[in-house]
Amino acid sequence: MLLRYLLAILLPPVAIFFTYGFSFTLLVSIGLTLLGWVPGIIHAVWAVSKHQEKLNESAS
Repeated sequence: MLLRYLLAILLPPVAIFFTYGFSFTLLVSIGLTLLGWVPGIIHAVWAVSKHQEKLNESAS
């Protein structure tokens, strides 16, 4: 999990790809990263966090 957060900071689209695969979320991440690195990072960290929350909810 820590690796995904590290990737979200360094390479936001890669973190999204490892979390969601090829999806609309990946395309949004690529677009935001092209517009500016910081929006891509914010989106990637948010998306990885939301995915982790869903996994934690389904496990309990």
